[in-house]
Amino acid sequence: MAGAKETPRQKLISLMYLVFITMLALNVSKEVLDGFGQMYVKISDANTRVDESNDNIYENIKVNAEEKGGKWIGHLRTAEEIKKESDEFYDRISEIMNQISEKQREKDPDLKEYAQMDKGESLDMLFFKEGSSDAKEEFIDLINTYKMHVIQVFGSQYPEYIEMVENRFYTGDENGNIVNSDGMDEDWFFSNYQGMPLISSLAKFSLMQNDIRQTEHDVFATLMGKELKMSSNVNETNYISLLKTEKGAYYQGETFDGSVILGRKGGAQKPNGVELELDGRKLTENDYELIDGGIRLKIRTGNPGDHVIKGDLIFLNEGVESRIPVDQSFPVISKPNSAVISADKMNVVYIGVENPLTISIPGIPDNKVRASANGLKRTRGSKYILTPAGGGREVIIRASGTLPDGQVVSSQSKFRVKGLPNPTCQIAGKTGSISLPKGAIGKQTVVALFEDFDFDLPLRVLGYTLSAPGLPAIEVSGNKFNNDARGLINRVRSGGKLTIENIKVRANSNPKLAIKSVRPIIITVI
Repeated sequence: MAGAKETPRQKLISLMYLVFITMLALNVSKEVLDGFGQMYVKISDANTRVDESNDNIYENIKVNAEEKGGKWIGHLRTAEEIKKESDEFYDRISEIMNQISEKQREKDPDLKEYAQMDKGESLDMLFFKEGSSDAKEEFIDLINTYKMHVIQVFGSQYPEYIEMVENRFYTGDENGNIVNSDGMDEDWFFSNYQGMPLISSLAKFSLMQNDIRQTEHDVFATLMGKELKMSSNVNETNYISLLKTEKGAYYQGETFDGSVILGRKGGAQKPNGVELELDGRKLTENDYELIDGGIRLKIRTGNPGDHVIKGDLIFLNEGVESRIPVDQSFPVISKPNSAVISADKMNVVYIGVENPLTISIPGIPDNKVRASANGLKRTRGSKYILTPAGGGREVIIRASGTLPDGQVVSSQSKFRVKGLPNPTCQIAGKTGSISLPKGAIGKQTVVALFEDFDFDLPLRVLGYTLSAPGLPAIEVSGNKFNNDARGLINRVRSGGKLTIENIKVRANSNPKLAIKSVRPIIITVI
């Protein structure tokens, strides 16, 4: 009966019916949740790709600003501001997404169980809890601040992009309302996020991140647009191919890391000023010539070794000064003036003398070569002296050098160590068996020397033995014939023979050097 008071049982039935209807309305199907999940994954992947593309374009803008200056400095400043704002906005959304999915991640770390993400309590507690709207207002302010900043920094230069930015980050009219399907005003934020399944909210937040990266991409691509268009118009009239290498020469077995790149034939700006130093010496106008895109140096190569050019090339673009830093080096090696010919089996050095050696590594300046061995010392450049000590049959010489790329090259060589040959006794410039008049013999000087030996090692005769057949031998001190020696000579008849032997000698340069026995000399008296 109409107007009759409901019994407690009827009230309970009515309440249960209302709850049932509400549950049906909120019971989102598994297929719908899966659809939101797939959309969330695809948008996240797209965000990663756009992010990588943006980084590449941003680096190109930085390179142009460093190398060309002028307007590119302003472009870089715009790109830096937009990138900073975009990163902050993007990261804040990531924080919110992590916060509302924290409980779900405890049981589903990869967020793959989309059917379990049908509730939205975490987001509702964050933005719609009773008595507080701070988080909601903060988020809306974040969207509007980013939108207005992009319009201010970028839209003021390119007004055609203002409408696009406003549409991407629209948050309703001045009251925050939008018109729903029934033609009624509805709060934009409530309409998009209140009571929504978790996976739906994650997909929407990810979509907003995509809007951020797409906006960032539009800014970067527009700033690079003119340069990209120019670069795409490549033909043989405007460009030539250049080979760029990391060093002047390569060695057998190395990986060749050269690059073939495009270079413009003309149109590049000449520097407006030059401030360069070569090995610390300031270059003058006589040392270079201004050319399109740089300078042509007119300097002498200098001594062997590495030479460093440092400083700046100065360009003026629309009244703005740009400095392009220069920090280059080039190696200089000694000019060969003879062929290198060596006897492979004659690596011999002698004890007690200064053995001259040349030690070098092709392609490496002498000042970058280091050599070591017992008794080895450098005299000048690639010239060394090796004075081996006794007691060994061979000496190992180790040499190493540093290539321009920092790689160390090393090798070693073995040399046989030989003792000095036997000296020979010489009288009147003659050796072996000689003939002299009796009256001339006593006036001579006894000399000891190394015959057919390439090293100059003077010897001093300390004494000797003089003998003749049938007569007592005489021991003589020094290198002259004394009275006793001359007496012996006078007793020898014409045709008789005198022998000078047991000759004691000492090296003038090294008194302690052991000298082998001196070959005797036989004199026939005439």
